[in-house]
Amino acid sequence: MAKHVPHSVRKSSVPKKPATKAVSAPLEIYDTTLRDGAQAEDVTFSADDKVMVAQRLDDLGVHFIEGGWPGANPKDIEFFRMIKETPLKQATVVAFGSTRKASNPVQKDANIQALLDAETKVITLFGKSWSFHVTDALGIALAANLEIISDSIAYLRSKHRRVFYDAEHFFDGYKTNPDYALETITRAVAAGAERVILCDTNGGTMPWEIKDICRVVQSECRVPLGIHAHNDCDMAVANSLVALESGVVQVQGTINGIGERCGNANLCSIIPNLELKMKRPALGDRLHHLKDVSGFVTEIANLMPNKHQPYVGDSAFAHKGGVHIHAVLKNPATYEHVVPSLVGNRQRVLVSDNAGRSGLVEKVEAYGIKLDKNDPKAQELMATLKERENEGYQFEGAEGSFELLMRKAMGAHKPSFQLLGFRVIVEKKQDLGHSGSEATVMVKVGDVTELAAAAGAGPVNALDHALRKALEKFYPQLREVRLIDYKVRVLSANRGTGSKVRVLIESGDHKDKWGTVGVSENIMEASWQALADSIEYKLLASER
Repeated sequence: MAKHVPHSVRKSSVPKKPATKAVSAPLEIYDTTLRDGAQAEDVTFSADDKVMVAQRLDDLGVHFIEGGWPGANPKDIEFFRMIKETPLKQATVVAFGSTRKASNPVQKDANIQALLDAETKVITLFGKSWSFHVTDALGIALAANLEIISDSIAYLRSKHRRVFYDAEHFFDGYKTNPDYALETITRAVAAGAERVILCDTNGGTMPWEIKDICRVVQSECRVPLGIHAHNDCDMAVANSLVALESGVVQVQGTINGIGERCGNANLCSIIPNLELKMKRPALGDRLHHLKDVSGFVTEIANLMPNKHQPYVGDSAFAHKGGVHIHAVLKNPATYEHVVPSLVGNRQRVLVSDNAGRSGLVEKVEAYGIKLDKNDPKAQELMATLKERENEGYQFEGAEGSFELLMRKAMGAHKPSFQLLGFRVIVEKKQDLGHSGSEATVMVKVGDVTELAAAAGAGPVNALDHALRKALEKFYPQLREVRLIDYKVRVLSANRGTGSKVRVLIESGDHKDKWGTVGVSENIMEASWQALADSIEYKLLASER
């Protein structure tokens, strides 16, 4: 059994050879969102989902799209069937799988046959490059593993497939047994692999180790190299960029960095860093689609958006502090390292009690209302804003409520309806096995009083239905509105069930989304505030 030695970079004991430069090749973006990304906790893609994501990746300009492992599950088999009927403009679809099993002749290996049945021009095949994995995970001799790598690749090449070889656990393998790790990729190249991808599968390698090892491998390998990094030490992006700087030409990763455990290298950071920082063309003129693709994958994967994600997050170019806002209004470069539109993002000036009058005036004027920062109304609005935030209101994710607050303070808003009262009943009957909710709302529109009642899945849902029912006869456009998200945050947990809560609601229609907020010790009162603002904002927007 091979000895598992500590993880420290060792110099190869392979006899010194004259350095041979790897074959030059253009930079390649290889996306593995549909395979490695799908292995993330809480992420599931249907075959239809994967086709839609592949189309968006193709529009973005990636060069290779790894569609899945056709030998692993029926869903991936269905994807490869569907994608053959889906025209792509430039991307090449890749099937992924393992080398043959030790007990199988290559011609009879089910995994190898499934890769061929996927009918892709390119196949990425992974094999063991860490001697520890060969002896302890596979339980076979080191020489036998070399034969498995060699004949698996050679067989696929004999079937006229291009083959990329993923050297799984390569960096860990090199650090413990460099001679053997290098021999595995030498065999892969001799068998016909046209790319060798060095994988930091456990995600534990540091950037300086990546740099040193990549340079050694380049002197030993005569085909272009790739990098496949995992993020277990939060180094996947850094490791990928260091590898590219060292001469690697293919970078593998996923949109938003989704993937098993802590995720994969995040292409939404790697690509703009390549283009904007390293001046290495990657997507041509499509970089401005990056944020849209990031959001699309987040939605299809049914994940919560990471608003603090670099480049593509909603907060990536958001400014809250008064000093920051004052500066970026003069020159965005003071607190923005790139122009947001280059990646499809935008600058946002947040409204909070940290913002000065200049930031507030900028925000007000964004709504088409002219206001001088020395105007008493600006000072009054700032005081109101600070008072509300002190009470627990938060307007950063509730710009619909902020616009209504601002217009009321400026005397520029006429309410669409007046609440006369509401009542919510929650009833639990043991024999029914579930609870029921019913809400009654009384509102006044002009001189007309309207009373409506509705049931719902819960008290807030019932209140929402009753309010719409009361108002839709006056404002039929409200039928377009849907409640997208509902969040409750306890603001004073030390008071137990009597704590003040903040309710944030996200609503939308066929063309827009907006957020509203409510705060109260009574969760239904807080929900009412947010729901009422949501309706008011929709009606305000309809008038524009």
